[in-house]
Amino acid sequence: MTILSFLAILGVGIGAGFINVIAGGGSLLTLPILIFFGLPSAVANGTNRIALMAQNIVAIISYRKDGYFDGKFSLLLAIPALIGSIVGAQIAVNIPDDLFNRILSIVMIVVLVIMIWKPHKNLSAASSQDSRMKKVGLVLIFFFIGIYGGFIQAGVGFVIIAALTLVTGLSLVKINSIKVFVVAVYTLSALVVFVVNDQIHWGYGITLAIGTSLGAFLGSKFAVKHGDKWIQRFLVVAVIAMAIRLFFFT
Repeated sequence: MTILSFLAILGVGIGAGFINVIAGGGSLLTLPILIFFGLPSAVANGTNRIALMAQNIVAIISYRKDGYFDGKFSLLLAIPALIGSIVGAQIAVNIPDDLFNRILSIVMIVVLVIMIWKPHKNLSAASSQDSRMKKVGLVLIFFFIGIYGGFIQAGVGFVIIAALTLVTGLSLVKINSIKVFVVAVYTLSALVVFVVNDQIHWGYGITLAIGTSLGAFLGSKFAVKHGDKWIQRFLVVAVIAMAIRLFFFT
């Protein structure tokens, strides 16, 4: 690692952690920056998981202290997501770099549209469904969420929020508490796959983890008026630029 790469990755990590707390979608910045600094796509993907683990562990501890953590329900959804993530991570390890970069660029634009449009805010719970049927449906949904999360991860939080809002109607705080636990569990299993396949850059990963943790701390402590709008504007420009770079100049 050079001083330039260290400072750049640390800075992007801080920004991504802050964005994740305020709006979400921080991986849209962290994954491309790792690729731009010369890491193969699979290595960048695996390295990014270290930061995700650190950030979600901090969030889990915070939610538990505040009394919002539902262990049984979270574990019910985390198990199928864990199984799915192993499948997704294995796909990510074996896919060619240029194909992965182009898929990532398309996903980045789709997630960006979702972030701006926020369709999950207009969803309501299907309360007429039987509780057991809801759980069976969620288990299947979270298996596929795990596959996607293990493969790319970027924007998976919006998918989880949409699924839980539609099926359960829980408050956003409780949904987020479930989300961070599920993501932490399946990220750990995906991380193991990347470690076994030697697809981790530990220096970049630890630097990124420090940055995202610091960014998450700053984002949770300082609420700037209309700050989310300015962050969204910055994210729109950055993500579009990175997506174009990934798609056309892989």
